[in-house]
Amino acid sequence: MKIVLATGNKGKVREIREYCQEYEVVPYTELIEAFEIVEDAATFQENAIIKAKAVYDALGREDVVVLADDSGISVDALGGEPGIYSARYAGKDASDGENLQKLVDELKKKALEGSKAHYTAAMAIVSRHGIQTVHGWMYGDVVTTPRGLNGFGYDPIFIPEGFDKTLGELRSDVKKELSHRSKALYLAKIVISNLPKR
Repeated sequence: MKIVLATGNKGKVREIREYCQEYEVVPYTELIEAFEIVEDAATFQENAIIKAKAVYDALGREDVVVLADDSGISVDALGGEPGIYSARYAGKDASDGENLQKLVDELKKKALEGSKAHYTAAMAIVSRHGIQTVHGWMYGDVVTTPRGLNGFGYDPIFIPEGFDKTLGELRSDVKKELSHRSKALYLAKIVISNLPKR
């Protein structure tokens, strides 16, 4: 079965491919030209559905399963920001580094060196059998001094519960076990494996 990812984000594609090795996993941009998907919903779940449906409809094929992930970090001291705006916290075309720096700056404005925080991953699975969604979470703290070069996004400032290293410092196999995306993917794979074969 071919799983088409509703993303061109290389970090996400790599993580999902590693976790779903029993399937053929391709980003939609390998099948059709990239197009803009407006994510204007109020929740991770709704944005994931928007992305998955847009790609499924654009492909016009019934023999694929489209998987979309909408994920981000919510920081308690910032009232849950950046939340659904994690990928564009510092602006529409902001880089990972710019988004991370804005989060650090916002904490420093409050004279804070850290805060409780959590990652959310919502996944939508769209196939000819309809739409289903799953979630995964990872809890911990953010700090204002980035550490480590592994991972992407906010990983260098997030320390998972029970650890003293950031996701940027942890080995990828350890991160994979803890990850909000891994937890959501575990559930998504159950959904996908139980889809009717015809």
